[in-house]
Amino acid sequence: MLLSYVRTVILYLILIFVIRLMGKRQVGQMEPSEFVVTMLVANLASIPMQDGGIPLYSGLIPILTVLGAELVLSAVSMYSIGLRRLLCGKPVILIENGRILRQNLRRTRISLDELTGQLREKDVLDLSCVQYAILETNGQLSVFPFPSCRPASAKEAGIQAEKQALPVTIIADGHLYPKNLAAAKKDLAWVNKVLQARKTDIRDTFLLTVDGRDQVFFLGKEDAQ
Repeated sequence: MLLSYVRTVILYLILIFVIRLMGKRQVGQMEPSEFVVTMLVANLASIPMQDGGIPLYSGLIPILTVLGAELVLSAVSMYSIGLRRLLCGKPVILIENGRILRQNLRRTRISLDELTGQLREKDVLDLSCVQYAILETNGQLSVFPFPSCRPASAKEAGIQAEKQALPVTIIADGHLYPKNLAAAKKDLAWVNKVLQARKTDIRDTFLLTVDGRDQVFFLGKEDAQ
């Protein structure tokens, strides 16, 4: 029984390592070839997990082989347009200049109900407002409304918008991040000053962030409950 637990933990850690090597994109937006690799790796790992009589390396070798093939194909496809289109396909325009391309809908096997459903997910209710709708290779739908239907940007409205500044997490759940503190060009004295003004300390701080404009966001543990 203990051996089964150990084998399962080892395979679990190896799968995490494999997914990390494949990259973050595979987790959120998988291409067809990446989906196949993920399914293969999961199935290969399940065999030695379920059958203790199978040597552990019998599952590791196929997993590492599939991983190696995926990494090689990914590297080659970066330089080969033909291979990239073979493995991943290419984007398909479903709506062009406000006109629904029925032939492309049939080719991609997407019904009108599915199309309108994906448009609603993009907060689009009026089809006449859609200039372009493109089915990407990962199955996501990119939607571009006509200029007259989209909200005016600050530039178009003649408004001078303030520059955005990325907030840096200084404290999270009672833990101080020294590297982030240095990145924000702050020191421990500044942290103590901010916390003293709120009559609290690091341990009782749920979240503390600061951005490039020195705007501080503070949330205590009691406030987060």
